[in-house]
This record gives sequence, structure tokens and C-alpha cells, in this order.
Amino acid sequence: MTETPQRTRPLRVLAAMSGGVDSAVAAARAAEAGHDVTGVHLALSANPQSFRTGARGCCTIEDSRDARRAADVIGIPFYVWDLAERFREDVVEDFIAEYEAGRTPNPCLRCNEKIKFAALLDKALALGFDAVATGHYAQVIVNEDGTRELHRASDMAKDQSYVLGVLDDRQLAHALFPLGDTVTTKDEIRAEAERRGLAVAKKPDSHDICFIADGDTQGFLADRLGKAEGDIVDADGNKLGTHEGAYGFTIGQRKGLRIGTPAPDGKPRYVLDISPVNNTVTVGPAADLDVTALTAVKPRWCGVAPSGPGTYTAQLRAHGGETEVTAELVDGSELKVSFAEPVRGVAPGQAIVLYDGTRVVGSATIATTERATAAA
Repeated sequence: MTETPQRTRPLRVLAAMSGGVDSAVAAARAAEAGHDVTGVHLALSANPQSFRTGARGCCTIEDSRDARRAADVIGIPFYVWDLAERFREDVVEDFIAEYEAGRTPNPCLRCNEKIKFAALLDKALALGFDAVATGHYAQVIVNEDGTRELHRASDMAKDQSYVLGVLDDRQLAHALFPLGDTVTTKDEIRAEAERRGLAVAKKPDSHDICFIADGDTQGFLADRLGKAEGDIVDADGNKLGTHEGAYGFTIGQRKGLRIGTPAPDGKPRYVLDISPVNNTVTVGPAADLDVTALTAVKPRWCGVAPSGPGTYTAQLRAHGGETEVTAELVDGSELKVSFAEPVRGVAPGQAIVLYDGTRVVGSATIATTERATAAA
């Protein structure tokens, strides 16, 4: 028999409230389950006016007020905690540095690892709380022996376990996800919020990267890294065009290449490689994107680290599908992964998250890839 944490003894719960509908309903469900809940909004921006444009972004004064109003309706205490400096150092600066190095990071994973389940959790435990609750769609299962497992949400369409794949045993022991074990559509969550009298019921979801409110990642990076003209070349080194900064590209990108010369076969070109050393972007046909294996570093396990090679499914991006892989941990620090079928759009810096059925085994950061074609 298994049970989720929200069905055990009443806990002192710190509910992270972003000002959106999911976190508000999660806090309300935790309180309804009998837990002693306190709401907290994380002030993550040094300039909180600038992090929302319509449905984009978050962390504005508007969001903190929406969170406070939701806490008032639920009937729980509410606070705003300033973690802007920690967020800038651990998430924003890491994001910029990764792109500058030619990699493609996922800031949501970094935020969960470094902010919500590290800085926030550490402070919560120091103040006597038992757990941190968020509006993520995922499940923590408690086994009879007391060990915990992270699983996909009941509704795969809303599953967010990929961005939680960085959580370790200690963090899982203090995590609550009240939305994860119910099969409800987003419309039903909004309807529940409306029934509960929560004004955020019709508030648009935030999209893309929260600290880039206008969605212009390339412009954001250019402002901080400066423009640096370089060459766009094919696999043979022939110059096809120029760019204003290699950091503005990602592996597998097709649009925005601005190459005037068409490919010999008339088919689209894609970004195959990004070299920050010589500021060069290499492009080529889609077939050259096929990846058959990769090496990933900085593994984090949602439980005991696997021993020996194993067969799993893997997810390579937040909204991507699963693919069958064989994976093995080498020397305790490198994860060697082979794909049953070639996959595309795999870039260094991305996270690979391994699953055993619905259980999250762990994650690691992609360091290198092996392509199916010799040209790559």
C-alpha cells in the first residue's frame, strides 16, 4: 500500500504562492486536507514591475497582490520573501553563462533545484515547517518502508515531473504537490478556484521564461552579452551568412537563420553546432541532427542511484515525449545513455530525465552527444 504525504498526519506546510491559479488551488487543497498552511510569495525580481507582460512572465507586484488575496480567501497567513538576489545568482546568471558557453539551459529546473526546494525549503525547515507545497502537477508516493518516490501526475497532459527531476531524497521528503494525484483538466482547476472564491480563477497562465517577460530570449542575451558578429557555416566550413552572437541559437533551430543561399537540395537547414570559441554556428540538413547516444553529467537521483546498465524511458525537454534508452552511471559522475531510436533536437545543457514507468529515477545535464552521421 502506498500513500501520498497529504493523506498522512497534519503537517506545518509552507505553500509557495506565485499569484497564479495552480498554486492558489494547491494551497487551498492543503488547508482543506487539515494541514497548518502558511502562504508565501517569492519576490524574485529586483524590478518587480517588469516580469509580466500579459500572459508572460511572473513575479510582479500584481502577482504578489493576487497571491495575498488568495491567501485571505483561503484563510491562511501570508508573507512575501525576498529571494531576488539568490534567484539572480543561481538562475538568471546561470542561464546567461550557459548560453554564452554554447549550451541550452532549462531555468525552471534550476529554479526548482536552487530556489524552491533549496533556499525556500531550507528557510522553511529552519522556521519549523514540515513541507513546502507547490502547484506542480506531479506526485510524491510514500512507500510502506517510509521511502519516497517521485511519479508523474495522474494526468499526463499536465505532468510537470520533468522540471522536478532534480529533486533528491531530502527534498522529496519535504515536498507536497496537492494537484498531482487528481485527473482534472485546467478548466476544472479554474472552476474549482472559482467555487472557492479565488479571484485568480480566470488569470492567464505565465508562459516561457519568467524573467524574460516579452519572450525575446535573443534580445535579453544580447543586452547582457553584447552583439558579436560571427559566421554561419555548413558542415564543410563554407560561409553561408553571419549572425550577431552565437549565444542566440540553439541546436535544432530552423527559424531565424537568415541564410540567403538555399541548400543544394532545397530543404531547410537547421542549427547543428554552436561554437562559442570562434563564434561560429554550423547548419545542415535535419538528418544530421539525429543523436544516437549522449553523455550527461551532474546526475541527481530521486532515490538510490541505479547500479549497472538499465533500460528506461527518457524525456529531453519539458513538453517532449518519452523515448526508450539504455543508461549506465560511470564512475559515479557520468551518465552514458544510448537511444533505441535516433532522436533530434538534443543540445548540451538540456536535462535528461529518466523514468521507470511513471517513477522519476533521476536527471542529469547533457554534456556531449553522438550523431548518427559522420558529418556532425
